Amino acid sequence: MRFLFTVVPLTAALIIAACSPAEPTATAPSAASTAASPAPGKSAPANPALGSADWYAWVDKTLAISDDGHGPKPATPEWDAAVNRKLGQEAPQAEAGSPEWQQSVDALLRTRVATH
Repeated sequence: MRFLFTVVPLTAALIIAACSPAEPTATAPSAASTAASPAPGKSAPANPALGSADWYAWVDKTLAISDDGHGPKPATPEWDAAVNRKLGQEAPQAEAGSPEWQQSVDALLRTRVATH
């Protein structure tokens, strides 16, 4: 009987420990995720309309397309191409500048940038 009072609680403790979630492990970011990562500290705007001036400004700043006003103007084919170059392999397959492309760019950048 004394054996049961020792083994049962020990067995229960081992089962509970085995079922407990493990501590998350830190992993190094992959080369693809760091290749065109936006600069740290840039947060996604709350709810800009895709294709709005605020949205273009956020994408431009996040991907560093224009340098102090030098570079292609947003909403031009040159700017769209620059965005695709910055995104590299992750660039959307939709036609550059299209609503589908804008949605894909937005979703991709939002996954990279912490929202506040």
